[in-house]
Amino acid sequence: MVSIAWAAPMNHDPLRKPLSTKLLAFIGEGVGGPRDKSRFNALAMEVFAYQFARNPVYARFCQGRGVTPATAKGWQEIPAVPTTAFKELTIACFPVERAAAVYQSSGTTGAKRSRHYLATLELYEASLKPNFQAHLLPDGARLPMLILALPPRLAPHSSLTHMLEVVMRTWGAEGSRYYLDEDGLQREALLADLRRYQRLGQPVALLGTAFAFVHLIDHCLEQGLSFSLPPGSRIMDTGGYKGRSREVPKEELYRLYDSALGIPGHDVVNEYGMTEMSSQFYDTVLLDTSRGRSRPRCKVGPPWARTLVINPETMAPAKPGEIGLLRHFDLANLDSAMAIQTDDLGREIGEGFEIIGRAKGAEARGCSIAVDELLSKAQG
Repeated sequence: MVSIAWAAPMNHDPLRKPLSTKLLAFIGEGVGGPRDKSRFNALAMEVFAYQFARNPVYARFCQGRGVTPATAKGWQEIPAVPTTAFKELTIACFPVERAAAVYQSSGTTGAKRSRHYLATLELYEASLKPNFQAHLLPDGARLPMLILALPPRLAPHSSLTHMLEVVMRTWGAEGSRYYLDEDGLQREALLADLRRYQRLGQPVALLGTAFAFVHLIDHCLEQGLSFSLPPGSRIMDTGGYKGRSREVPKEELYRLYDSALGIPGHDVVNEYGMTEMSSQFYDTVLLDTSRGRSRPRCKVGPPWARTLVINPETMAPAKPGEIGLLRHFDLANLDSAMAIQTDDLGREIGEGFEIIGRAKGAEARGCSIAVDELLSKAQG
């Protein structure tokens, strides 16, 4: 989960505007087209040159690695900023007092949080919309969106809430609403609406953190409740499957989605995003079904993002199938650092990747843990 602190928009940077226009045009072509490797590389090198010129902290980091825009031979060689740097340093290509948005990672009170400064939300929202639509609404459905996350009035600085508000406003049918507040999950209201939609035969989209769903399903199990939500219903969960209270294996949670809500695993899409990035990654299950394609569950980034699996000992690309650290390259991250080195473990699967967990010694993070902690406190 991330936070947004609003400020006045920045003045136009003569270098930023033409590059932003190119990126918006590329993103505007959507998710479904062929992946143009040479075009991605050319844009990545332009973004690298811009960030090297505009971000002195990043430029010094790159020089320390012996890599500059003049020496890098391709996007794979662009130095990646560790996510932990966003807690300690200002990673920005413009004066941050002019930021239109500041994303802040979730965390306990007093803990250092990552901060991600954006000059505008234009690229963020341009990236968000086609990616979400392709992976959650490939059939073009307009569904009631039942959101298990805090609403804007309670999370005015959360980018997860901002993202969900944008998609609800863009595609949500009548009845779309939030079911999480300062008192926790509004269980009775949610259960009443689930009964109503089941009775009407109206498919729904349930969107929220994995552990908000765990708390909902725990309540259903305690009360002996189960639903058979209409075909076409779907779930988007986000965050990991490890909370403050306990860890629920993904396979078990997907089984519970089916038995408690009547939504099978092939209609469940996990979203993967982070404070330090502007783009998201989604499971391809719904998109693949819409295209008549069958492949193992994996996450594939949009055409304007790439992911490498990195061997943690050599910091070079891992062998196919080998578990390593995920390194992302996100063209929508124009205002900070395009190349991001995470502590997330994963491995390559076909054209995409799967997430295994966190590197040993890496701190727990993510909105799912934050929501689990909130709900555990609110509901005893």
